[in-house]
Amino acid sequence: MNSRRRHDNVEVETRNVEERNDSSLVASTLIKYVAYLIIFFGFLYFLIRYVFPMF
Repeated sequence: MNSRRRHDNVEVETRNVEERNDSSLVASTLIKYVAYLIIFFGFLYFLIRYVFPMF
């Protein structure tokens, strides 16, 4: 009986984890990171093509 009273005051926390499989969210994130890569490689191309030959 004493062990039962110890467990009466225990609060149980439950978590509901829902996975989001929204294809439009995935597509927009992909487009964003592809744009970042294009800008990055464009900047590297500019540096290699125009800035480095000046030195």
